[in-house]
Amino acid sequence: MKISTFTRSAIAASAAWIASVPYALALNFGNTAANLGGNDIRSTVESVLSTVLSYLALAAVIVIVIAGIRLIISSGDDSAVEKAKKTILYAVIGLIVILLANGIVMLVANIATS
Repeated sequence: MKISTFTRSAIAASAAWIASVPYALALNFGNTAANLGGNDIRSTVESVLSTVLSYLALAAVIVIVIAGIRLIISSGDDSAVEKAKKTILYAVIGLIVILLANGIVMLVANIATS
């Protein structure tokens, strides 16, 4: 099977982007492993939940990228295209659920502190 130059470029760009994601998360969220402890149980639970949800969001984004690569290299095979589209759809739904869960955690934490 011959792979086009566009497909190779897309795969290389996606691999470079995936490799940079952990570094970007470390910059945005700080050293989350060091921030998990707290003086009370509420802050510890809040930190753990936020960290877990952040990593789940990262996993969902990686699944979307992998499904996009599978969509690109499917070469018009209808079953492979449909499978990749369903994977992207389910990953986006999962990402929305993760973001809503993160919002609920922040809302409950704000209500608990006030």
